[in-house]
Amino acid sequence: MANILLTRIDNRLIHGQVAVTWVNHIGANLILVADDKVAENSIQQSLMDMAVPDVIETRYFTVQETIDNIGYAADDQLIFLVVRTPQTLLRLVEGGVSIDKVNVGNMHYSEGKEQIISTVSVDEKDIETFKKLDELGVKMDVRRVPDERGKNIMDLI
Repeated sequence: MANILLTRIDNRLIHGQVAVTWVNHIGANLILVADDKVAENSIQQSLMDMAVPDVIETRYFTVQETIDNIGYAADDQLIFLVVRTPQTLLRLVEGGVSIDKVNVGNMHYSEGKEQIISTVSVDEKDIETFKKLDELGVKMDVRRVPDERGKNIMDLI
């Protein structure tokens, strides 16, 4: 299986915090975004690439492409996997992608969601998905930045 250093849920996907702070902290050399919409949108990809230092590669795959291809990653590819939602994460795990720890970074507030911490808002669907991921053995740590003390999402929902 691929060398996934960390997986992050962030509805903004790639931005400065992901592209610099987290990449440097974990030592990644590839950011892989698993998102069906962005995989088909070259303009969004170009905008996100602008935040990424030249020495870091990016890939934009659909969820199914990620499931089908991540196992072919080269040994020297140190992957930071980024997804928009916990539902995408669950699809990856159920599809056979080996993910044992997740950073829950940012889930915006919207109507029908409850803010459980300053950067994370959830609805019933999200809570149900987090519970399934927990049952599958995925450890989920809520942190905006690496030097912040993390909290287990299961203690917050």
